[in-house]
Amino acid sequence: MRVTLTGGTGFIGRALARRLLEEGDAVHLLARRRPEGTEPRAAFSVWDAAAGDPPLESLEHTQAVIHLAGEPVAQRWSEAAKARIRASRVEGTRRLVGALARLERPPGVLVSASAIGIYGSRGDEWLTESSPPGHGFLAEVVRQWEREAQAAEALGLRVVRLRIGVVLSREGGALARMLPAFRAGLGGRLGSGRQWMSWIHLEDLVKLILFAVRTPGLRGPVNAVAPHPATNAEFTRALAAALRRPAFWRVPGFLLRALFGEMASVLLDSQRVRPEAALAAGFRFRRPELAEALRDLLGRAG
Repeated sequence: MRVTLTGGTGFIGRALARRLLEEGDAVHLLARRRPEGTEPRAAFSVWDAAAGDPPLESLEHTQAVIHLAGEPVAQRWSEAAKARIRASRVEGTRRLVGALARLERPPGVLVSASAIGIYGSRGDEWLTESSPPGHGFLAEVVRQWEREAQAAEALGLRVVRLRIGVVLSREGGALARMLPAFRAGLGGRLGSGRQWMSWIHLEDLVKLILFAVRTPGLRGPVNAVAPHPATNAEFTRALAAALRRPAFWRVPGFLLRALFGEMASVLLDSQRVRPEAALAAGFRFRRPELAEALRDLLGRAG
């Protein structure tokens, strides 16, 4: 299969590109620049999702498009940063779909990244793909992002919108940022610790993305999270145990808001998400339990 992958140089994109190539697929990566260490077996084109259309040659003759490109959310949300976050996702996806519309033979499927941020902060409520959107900056951005991706259905593509939770990996994302503090014995819960974290092991996310590409009956929103979310306090205890370190500290919510501004909502919002669509389609998680996932990622010594 020929696959075009946007955001191919991020930690999710790199892992996915490796898996595709290992399985014999041809991969064309799109990203703003080609850093050192980019998979040499893959074709590469430059594309800034917020600045212009993707090159048509990167999409021609492809059978599947996997769209992961987007400005990082983990930064202080100045007005300029919020504009970049919105443009890279909403306008970038619009440009991608516009380019697909110009193809003589569009691909069969678009798997577009989305985020559980669409649900807003919902306390202890169980959230599935049928739950309505929530409120706030991220919820609104994700709602618009999904709408642009869904427009590809009018071109005859099957569209899967993967609502991704906290991705656990040593190579990047939230866990990689937590590890130095936890290894130093300075880890602790955030705010009350009662907020739910819906997470997924990177290996399962890559597996789910490929499942979405290769499962003809799967379409629409799909929650890309493990079936057993954890509260922040539970996550803190599990990570400390995996590293054999104490985790007595607590970072108050007001301090997080002072440090990160509006972006602190990503750390304090509660989203208890169930992967109902993936399970119903027959997907099986390899790392469904948090303790098992952390042991796999960190090993005995962490």
